[in-house]
Amino acid sequence: MIQTYKRNPKLHDHYHTIFIGSGMGCLSAAAILAKEGHKVLILERHYTAGGFTHVFKRKGFEWDVGIHYIGDMQREKSAMKKLFDYVTDKKLKWADMGPVYDKIIIGDRSYNLVKGLKNFKQQLIDYFPDEEDAINKYIDLIFAANRTAGKFYMNKALPPLLSKLLYNWMSNPFFKFSDQTTDEVIRKLTKNEELIKVLCGQYGDYGLSPKQSSFFMHSTVVKHYFDGGSFPVGGSSQIVKTIDPIIENAGGTIVINADVDKVLVEKNKAIGVMMKDGKTIKASNIVSGAGLITTYESLIPSELVKKHDLKSQLQKINPSVSHACLYIGLEGEPDALDLPKTNLWIYPEGENHDEIVARYLEDIEQDFPVIYVSFPAAKDPDWTNRYPGKSTIDIITLLPYDIFTSWEDSKWMKRGIDYETFKETISQRLLEKLYEQLPQVKGKITHYELGTPLSTKHFMNYSKGEIYGLDHSPKRFRQKFLVPRTPIKNFYLTGQDIVTAGVGGALFSGLLTASAMTGKNFMKKIVGS
Repeated sequence: MIQTYKRNPKLHDHYHTIFIGSGMGCLSAAAILAKEGHKVLILERHYTAGGFTHVFKRKGFEWDVGIHYIGDMQREKSAMKKLFDYVTDKKLKWADMGPVYDKIIIGDRSYNLVKGLKNFKQQLIDYFPDEEDAINKYIDLIFAANRTAGKFYMNKALPPLLSKLLYNWMSNPFFKFSDQTTDEVIRKLTKNEELIKVLCGQYGDYGLSPKQSSFFMHSTVVKHYFDGGSFPVGGSSQIVKTIDPIIENAGGTIVINADVDKVLVEKNKAIGVMMKDGKTIKASNIVSGAGLITTYESLIPSELVKKHDLKSQLQKINPSVSHACLYIGLEGEPDALDLPKTNLWIYPEGENHDEIVARYLEDIEQDFPVIYVSFPAAKDPDWTNRYPGKSTIDIITLLPYDIFTSWEDSKWMKRGIDYETFKETISQRLLEKLYEQLPQVKGKITHYELGTPLSTKHFMNYSKGEIYGLDHSPKRFRQKFLVPRTPIKNFYLTGQDIVTAGVGGALFSGLLTASAMTGKNFMKKIVGS
């Protein structure tokens, strides 16, 4: 049986492509290139592969760290479904979450986001009958914004001269939407504060509040779920497990505990990598999925950073939000505990999203500005086969990185009593919110642990513990350097930084990177016109 990843593999002297990191962008690009006959090597510094698609196990439980739900998987002709099918040879299966994928909770009021465009629209109108015109116009704008994305993103994969020649034609329609904030666009449609709060209720999926986020980012997330949410059958670890054989069949491999120290460059041409242990591995191409900030601050020789003025790029972007996730294990199966498949988005009463975030950042003892609750054990039909008599819940909230600076130099699991005490305070606050929504789980929890921004930094190598790479402000989409190619020959980027947040964005980044490397139109080949 082909292993998902290897600790001590037999390495070749030379590869077509080396990937730094095993996140969705690298996995996607590697699978596409492997199907073109490329021998690829994926190097993962963590003890498990998958980036934000990996799972971890503790105390007889399993948690997915990054995948909580994916849209477009129930529509066979969707671009995302076709691409996932291609990179997994249709071996990855998806479970439908049912008619209600998200529930927006504001104080004691709740609003269901329901599967199917007509149902979604009608449900909103039922909640806000006086806002029917605004809701119809809002949905029209969601589709209009998404229609502009194809050309904008494909421009990133074109050869530099052609990209420059066609840039305005391919990008200007997109900028009409991406240059505006979510709040600006929606407030032109309605003054109803409750409706605005509901329409922006998924902002945690991209991590930036309405007055800060690009409307395009908002629109792509909203449309993504119009056909409902899905969860990988068997958990998100199935993504690596189904992609790995494709890489292996082309002579490549995925390696864990493989920490890259730097990219080797000769005469401005990437030729390989040096590992932390001093070993060098050569390749015709090098691809970094480690994120723009980490790549340019840690992996590229300093003289090249200076030569190509790469630090000026870093000054034009900001890391996305950092977060905490409370991983909960319970005795009892999902049905017995009456756990829903529907995600909960819990918000305080009162001000708009931005005002609540600002108040919290001033004083984190204020109400959490957003709490997201996911029930992976209930979403996965294979869960009880693997973990009979057990269930899991994830709770995510905003948690600023700055408050952890005093523990930056400490080691994972050895950060001291003050750190553990602070984590327990946050954990109890989140559990209290959970019990308000699901009182039946009180007394059923046998294990919980809080992952902080320092945990994300440790495992994902993101400098500020950010969850979504770069933030998704209007300014971000104007940065022409967020493309697969770099000024260093044969050195490429992939991952959510060159497309958008999340697994879906990273999945498509792999396609763009593979296209840029080979000159082949994989969008047309895999997805169709």
